[in-house]
Amino acid sequence: MKIISLNMKKIALLAMSIGLFAACSSDDDTNVDDTSEEVSDSRWITVAAARMGEDPGDGNGGTLIYAVSTEDARNPDVTIAPFDNGFIAQSNRTARLQSSEDGTTIFNISYGGDTGGNFVRYTVEGGQNFVQSGSEINIAPYVGTAPRWVKLFDGDQTGAAVYVDNENEFDEDGNYLRTEATMGIVVLDLQNSEIKDFQEHSVTLSPEEEAEGYYISRIDMPALNAAGTKLYIGARLSKLDPATTESESDYEVLGSKTIVVDYPSLQNPTVITSTVGHGDTNGYRSINAFEYNGSVYQANQNDPEGSHILKIDANNQYDDSYDFNLDAALGVQGAYILAWRPAGNGKAVVAYRHNGSAEGVAGAQGFFALVDLNAKTGQTINEIPYDPDFYLFQYQGYVVQGSDIYLTQAAVGQNGNIYVVDTETGEVTKGAELVNATGSHFIGVF
Repeated sequence: MKIISLNMKKIALLAMSIGLFAACSSDDDTNVDDTSEEVSDSRWITVAAARMGEDPGDGNGGTLIYAVSTEDARNPDVTIAPFDNGFIAQSNRTARLQSSEDGTTIFNISYGGDTGGNFVRYTVEGGQNFVQSGSEINIAPYVGTAPRWVKLFDGDQTGAAVYVDNENEFDEDGNYLRTEATMGIVVLDLQNSEIKDFQEHSVTLSPEEEAEGYYISRIDMPALNAAGTKLYIGARLSKLDPATTESESDYEVLGSKTIVVDYPSLQNPTVITSTVGHGDTNGYRSINAFEYNGSVYQANQNDPEGSHILKIDANNQYDDSYDFNLDAALGVQGAYILAWRPAGNGKAVVAYRHNGSAEGVAGAQGFFALVDLNAKTGQTINEIPYDPDFYLFQYQGYVVQGSDIYLTQAAVGQNGNIYVVDTETGEVTKGAELVNATGSHFIGVF
């Protein structure tokens, strides 16, 4: 069993891969150039671990991170123990982490408590060594102490955090009219650690939907379109009884909806609706929408027919001719996408549960599948073990390197491993062992 140790040779090789060393001169021979290409594939893989608070799997005891090279991440003889020697990421509860595309930077916004809303950027230096870079800013005055945010796919330049507030409106006789949904959006300059813009808007549904008591109750997971001109914000709809204003739980689920705003101005909010998928598009902890081949592909949750992956085209409308239902693709009932990530080839790893998932210490949890966005097909990845106590609801991060996708698997309170899925061949590599702690779990890699 190999315990992680970072020697100078490995650090030097990794530094070369991210451009920290000067490029070779034009006099270098072909063999040197070939060697440089070989080491250029290496990068940091940051493992994130959520410590138990009061209940197993709640993640409320804080977040620890630990970085290893891709070589060590793929090596089953390596052990990684972030609960013993990891870096404590600032957050009273489970941190909301993002990483730069090359893995050299971790972006964190603290979730909850006295530090809630604090944005911090760390330079990754391997192991437990994360060095704060840039200034710390607080976005709580704009989006609260438990902000929902993601890094936009624009070359690590920008992050976006969102919130929604609700207030019931009545006529002069006290009759319910509608529920006002006020949306706030903060745009962050990730490189200079500063707030670029903040806008608030009223977000409306159709008069008929609002009269029946429907309203947007939660938003999350902004995604930038391919042209960089629109921001898509996932939404969850709730419903109340117009006669009593009491919340309802058994109601007709409407077509999946997304809020669209102009970017970068953050103006002109509109709501688009899918006729293929029904349910929520806000996801939970993991990025829920990705640009691929000119369109944005978005997962939905709580769909009565099982989760779909939906498609928003360049015209900023849902493509209702694209019907990718996970129930049909995997041969299950009640599929629920917990977290997912595509590679550049249009093939994706999906973490999901379904009606047949066993009940574990933190609820009915899930499996991993490999899906193809173009063929609209999928298959469960059986090489990754299933455990009823494998908690995926708080799962946040995958690492994509070429056609490979890195992920973590470990049941609550039990050791597990990093796994690497080659999305082209379907081959699965069992990597480094993850050492767990009582009641705790891993929330991904970055």
